[in-house]
Amino acid sequence: MFTIITLPLIPLRAEADERSEMISQLLFGQQVEILETTDSWYLVKNLTDNCTGWIGKRTLSPRYFTAAPSDTSAFRAAKTPLVVCFRTSSVEKITLPGGSMLPPVQREQFELQDEIYQLAQFEPVFTKNNNGQLVIELANQYVNAPNLRGGKSIFGIDSSGLVQIVFSMIGVLLPRYASQQVEFGTVVDFLSEVQAGDLAFFENEEGNIVSTGILINSHQIIHSSGHVKIEIIDSQGIISSQTGDYTHKLRVIKRIL
Repeated sequence: MFTIITLPLIPLRAEADERSEMISQLLFGQQVEILETTDSWYLVKNLTDNCTGWIGKRTLSPRYFTAAPSDTSAFRAAKTPLVVCFRTSSVEKITLPGGSMLPPVQREQFELQDEIYQLAQFEPVFTKNNNGQLVIELANQYVNAPNLRGGKSIFGIDSSGLVQIVFSMIGVLLPRYASQQVEFGTVVDFLSEVQAGDLAFFENEEGNIVSTGILINSHQIIHSSGHVKIEIIDSQGIISSQTGDYTHKLRVIKRIL
């Protein structure tokens, strides 16, 4: 069975338990496949990035379950951290996080699951024509957002979530985790060859990819660590703006765009 998320954001958990680790979040307009059910939980797969986890049954309405996936190819990711709209049937306000997948918008309205939504604001005009520069402009909207493991919104986001959401805003769909994202794109051999929008990946002591960030240029990166911020990077890694120490060990740079 399949359905489309109609709440702004749903935590995706590792186990069918409210106390279980949040491994990601589902956003409005994303389509999921229901793989398994218990009395209170669904095991679902996010068809946007194939991330699998558990969500509470009360977050979905069986009324909108379908036997086959719906065509969401025309959906586009919201490009601002918060999108305010209203359900016209009830005049209820709903605030959607950036990266929410919106059906085609006409006259500031869109329809999803038999409900019509009225946008309360116009999407701002972004000034950059180059995709790399546009990625930086979009990512800058998240500066000072707190770091949250598994988070994908302005109210809490992790490093790979930031990369995934920002790239979705320009129509590039990446996997959820840094260890998966690193498999995409082509290697950039030297920092001096970096272009805006390239991705830097960082490893732990065991050599596993554990974090990522978006390169602004050959010496600056925007990433989520404590909070989303811009810091200095060199061939060794990220240098803390607070202490001057290295906080992330650089493994590889990849070009997606």
